[in-house]
Amino acid sequence: MNIMDLYKDDKTVLSFEVFPPKKTSPIESVYGALEELCALDPAYISVTYGAGGTAADNTCAIASKIKHDYGVEAIAHLTCVNNTKDEVREVLRQFKENDIENILALRGDIVPGVEPKKDFAHASDLAEFIRDFGGFNIAGACYPEVHPDSKDEVEDIINLKKKVDAGAELLISQLFFDNNSFYEFEKRCRLAGINVPIEAGIMPVVNKNQIQRMVSMCGASLPAKFSRIMNRFEHNPEALRDAGIAYAVDQCVDLIANGVSGIHLYTMNNPYVARKITEAIGKLI
Repeated sequence: MNIMDLYKDDKTVLSFEVFPPKKTSPIESVYGALEELCALDPAYISVTYGAGGTAADNTCAIASKIKHDYGVEAIAHLTCVNNTKDEVREVLRQFKENDIENILALRGDIVPGVEPKKDFAHASDLAEFIRDFGGFNIAGACYPEVHPDSKDEVEDIINLKKKVDAGAELLISQLFFDNNSFYEFEKRCRLAGINVPIEAGIMPVVNKNQIQRMVSMCGASLPAKFSRIMNRFEHNPEALRDAGIAYAVDQCVDLIANGVSGIHLYTMNNPYVARKITEAIGKLI
């Protein structure tokens, strides 16, 4: 199934992201969470990509299980910063063998002290390579508050347009906590002729340190309201979880009311959080 077909009407698409287990854990360790998440009937589930070896193989295996065992469409992440063209070509063959039709093309994180491979400088290069390989539907990532490596909003949008022109038919945003940042970003995209659907990436707060680590990596700002929640409840895990769910639900309701194309929920493999949010917004989409 081409997941781009999900965006042909005015309904908001709700999708999830999951990640494979660490290399020290068996792949079966995520199956319980997968079963519960798939039972919530998301439009699709994306599976993050590990840097080489077992983690990369698990991405394909998990995406295949989601699609074939649970009947939910899957999109597999694929990064290129540490892969050669031959390595990417082999991954694409593996995806095809497992009937994985949708790929989220990403540059991937540059690891300090590790020299990146030279075949792909940007995610747009990977998107073009996948497009030329043929047989896949391509999505790309976007940053509502500007990609950390872009010098300003203009350069960011120019590079994002290159990614869309290279074959990305859907954009999934990095997490954000201020909806106005997303709306302003969406306006910039439309003015630049980027007219593909843009899904809003929402990450519920479940752990203060985890959120701060993610924010430091992607550059998302923390509104005062959000910071007060973390500071107030950081030493009460259940209260922080419930407050974080409420904040995420509030974001989702506002996004849906404003006609967002989709909401991509970063589940952190937590079915409880995903279920609470899905139940809260299910009748709105």
